[in-house]
Amino acid sequence: MPVHEPHERPVEDASTTEGLPVAPSMGAALASVQAPRESVAVGPRVVLISAVAVAIALAAAVIAVALTRLIGLVTNLAYYGRFSTGFSAPSIEWLGAWSVLVPVAGALVVGVMARYGSAAIRGHGIPEVMERVLHGKSRISPRVMFLKPLSAAIAIGTGGPFGAEGPIIATGGALGSIVGQVFHVTADERKTLLAAGAAAGMTATFGTPVSAVLLAVELLLFEYRARSLVPVALASAAATAARIALVGAGPVFSLPDVAQPGGAALGFYVVLGAFIGMTAVAITRFVYGVEDLFDRLPIHWMWWPALGAIVVGVVGLLEPRTLGVGYTNIDAILTGGIVGRALLVLIALKFVSWSIYLGSGTSGGTLAPLFTIGGGLGSLLGAGAASLVPAIGVDLHVAALVGMASIFAGASHALLASVVFAFETTRQPLGLLPLLGGCSAAYLASHLLMRHSIMTEKLARRGTAVRTEYSVDFLSQVRVGDSMVREVTTLAPDEPLVAVRERLEADTGGVMPKGFPVVDARGMLMGVITRRDIFSAEHPGTYTVRQAIRRSPAVAFADNTLREAADHMVRERVGRLPVVERDAPRTVVGIISRSDLLAAHEPRLEAAHVAERGIKRLRRRRARR
Repeated sequence: MPVHEPHERPVEDASTTEGLPVAPSMGAALASVQAPRESVAVGPRVVLISAVAVAIALAAAVIAVALTRLIGLVTNLAYYGRFSTGFSAPSIEWLGAWSVLVPVAGALVVGVMARYGSAAIRGHGIPEVMERVLHGKSRISPRVMFLKPLSAAIAIGTGGPFGAEGPIIATGGALGSIVGQVFHVTADERKTLLAAGAAAGMTATFGTPVSAVLLAVELLLFEYRARSLVPVALASAAATAARIALVGAGPVFSLPDVAQPGGAALGFYVVLGAFIGMTAVAITRFVYGVEDLFDRLPIHWMWWPALGAIVVGVVGLLEPRTLGVGYTNIDAILTGGIVGRALLVLIALKFVSWSIYLGSGTSGGTLAPLFTIGGGLGSLLGAGAASLVPAIGVDLHVAALVGMASIFAGASHALLASVVFAFETTRQPLGLLPLLGGCSAAYLASHLLMRHSIMTEKLARRGTAVRTEYSVDFLSQVRVGDSMVREVTTLAPDEPLVAVRERLEADTGGVMPKGFPVVDARGMLMGVITRRDIFSAEHPGTYTVRQAIRRSPAVAFADNTLREAADHMVRERVGRLPVVERDAPRTVVGIISRSDLLAAHEPRLEAAHVAERGIKRLRRRRARR
């Protein structure tokens, strides 16, 4: 938002004479000094938002369970010809070769729903929610809350190789957004409710409250502040309680007890994580390459999912385990139930089926397929290392777990969420150290090779710069008193305006300020006038400086932060603020301008880019002296 000069926001009810407004009375001005609002991290409003977030979380947990059962219903109807909501893996035994048509039928239904219902149901789920946070003030259409889970249930239930977590996260986020649109809340509070619903959806699916909060921070909130963190955390806790009541308290994935890894094994897990991170980059590029190919097709995008579903059906005929969410496959990989050639075939075919169907623009999630691919690669590479160099002491179960989490970290750029997620879904504390090493290596490798993640690449292609790296606002760490100009050029209220103009025109040397505080004989601030105020008067000889004051002064205190001062400038639409004493808010001690705010960033840039002399070089330099 551009910052305008003060005269563009005149005092209310000010009358004008030949283009020059009459100044407010001194009494009115003294009573209306505009000081910056003090930033408050947590207030009573957070309690209300937290209560609403908890209610949203309970509803999101119920929706998550309902979506799981709806997927089961569609699966049973499509592949078994029975009416049941029990969660079953798709099977081709009942239909045989005709099962190829089941995914195609589901894709046609999803295509019609997307075209005539809402195109927002297409895609992974999480990127679409991120886009609404960044560009739509966290507003999601109510239709999405109903059509997204329904389309996902149809796509997955008819064999789509997706996880249910993406649609559930998107549905929970939509619920939070809709509640935020119903009640009188700010855009930031609506974003918090959206993130709370999304985190609750993930928690209800996997039973991972901590990683759900971390994922919300890393991918949805775009901030780490108490006012948003507390409601999201409480929502995740409430969703966990609801999940325990509805589903149970056990971990999602089974993993045998693991032993404390040695140094050599830890080194292998780090290398494994780096390799999986590079694999995540290749997978991301392939998926978006498939999307580009579909974009070139000379037919409407409504038909694209049907083309992708043909691949799903054919691959499902070759390997039925590629159909559906595949949570049982992940569990089998972690426990060693699928190994060797069978595992290699499953990984390859799952990747082909998932990437092509996802690239076609249907509705489905990314996490479960990624876990299958990453866990399978980790298991295969761990088995190879254990066979070639047994002395390393590689645990196949840990290798699979590291592979599963590392591909999550590399693809999503959510490092902490990936580490904690793998722990929460298995409840194996001795796996935390390998997870930290492997996921960190994957995160590093992915960042070195790819600027964007699988979640943000689509947004980047649409022109949105999404950064998932956060730091403390530098301006909030610097006080106004440390950056203000102390030598202030002031004007007397009774000085003729023409004399001021002549003085400014005659001053050709140095840099004159653009704003001048007006101070009376007692040293009391009356207002601020600018060069534009002075030179815009049509008959300056008939007016004094007092009459050029167009509004009550906006000021800052020396102990305010530069962030508070910058926000105050935007609110008041001014480019500079007189700095006054807090105990005497009419005594000017300095002035702060937009240029001073920019200059304050110099130490930050120097700390980030200027390498300091090493200790040895300093010693040599002192020795020469």
